[in-house]
Amino acid sequence: MDPPNLKKYGVPIYSLAWIPQNLIKSRLNQTVDDSSDSDHNSPTETKAEEETVTEELTAGSYLVFAGGGGEGHSGIPNSLLIAHFDVASNSLSNQPVGKLGTNSELPYRMALHPNGDGLICAMMPKSCRWFDWDHNKVSENLNLDLKKSEIVLTGLEDVELQLALAFNNDGTALAAGGEDGNLRVFKWPSMEIILNESNAHSTVKDLHFSSDDKLLVSLGGAGPSRVWDISSSKLLTALSNENRDNFSCCRFSQINDRAQVLYIADNGGNILTWNTQTWKRINSKRIIRDAISALNVSADGKFLACGTPSGDIITVSSKNMQIQTIIKKAHLGIVTALAFSPDSRALASVSMDSSARVTLIEEKKKNGGLSLLIALFILLLAVAVYFQKVRGIEN
Repeated sequence: MDPPNLKKYGVPIYSLAWIPQNLIKSRLNQTVDDSSDSDHNSPTETKAEEETVTEELTAGSYLVFAGGGGEGHSGIPNSLLIAHFDVASNSLSNQPVGKLGTNSELPYRMALHPNGDGLICAMMPKSCRWFDWDHNKVSENLNLDLKKSEIVLTGLEDVELQLALAFNNDGTALAAGGEDGNLRVFKWPSMEIILNESNAHSTVKDLHFSSDDKLLVSLGGAGPSRVWDISSSKLLTALSNENRDNFSCCRFSQINDRAQVLYIADNGGNILTWNTQTWKRINSKRIIRDAISALNVSADGKFLACGTPSGDIITVSSKNMQIQTIIKKAHLGIVTALAFSPDSRALASVSMDSSARVTLIEEKKKNGGLSLLIALFILLLAVAVYFQKVRGIEN
């Protein structure tokens, strides 16, 4: 049987995101207000409901998934799903608590706006769509669901499939990378074009904004990764892989108040690290003997997570690039996306095998080596006492 933190939702899943807690809190509070108005609850009952809201916020979080079977006649629906994760029981909801079908269009890639205003999906076979929260629809456990928006995404209509989407950290810019190699950056929400490179790569596979929103990294199916200066809309530098493996994923990460680094994973199972001031490579670490199909970094910068085509999940300490945990066959298919929770305490992963999983993150204790030595000393002492007793019996 599958563990409670692993659930299958009936559709291949390609993207995911954690729904911001401030949005959940506002919806839960509205639910309390609506209930109070309709039932004319007493102040004591209202306070009890507010305490329940606080408990729900503490107990768990909500995630949104995107996936489906495509535009063929597979019988597998295309949809956006909302699921609940309960921290106390370390379990995902058995069924989605919210669902929106997208007909023949497959929501392949997704980017949730940092403020929780809505989300954008790259639809297969073409175009991008914006989805709003449906505040009038009541879902199971939560007054929150999604609906198609009438907003027209100028510049992303009738374009080739976008393989990568990302908002910057303050939500004022949107980057999109296409299967045709075109890289675009727009002001949000005006959709005024900031950067438009028609041949940035042979195909754009991944992209990510730096924590200060000044830089954008992109990589393609082959060749070097490129770093762009957003203010000047120009190429800043190109980074090559001396391991001769193709790059697969890229992420910036803040390591302290002033410095940030760039992590890039490749198909050889390596994670390479660059200094973002000198653009010199400062580390290269072989993480696993497999390709890396998904990569992400926790918000606090302490952990990296990798997913593989074999379904394995690996968490790595950014401090020394040592492996923290390996979950073999966490999924039965390729890991398509990873996302740390905003508080960096949980890692969500999804796969083409229709499964979603949430793994709680635990730091290894610093005194782990000392504990091992103590245990070894006790064992040796026990062995010495045993042999001493044997000799006493023989004598």
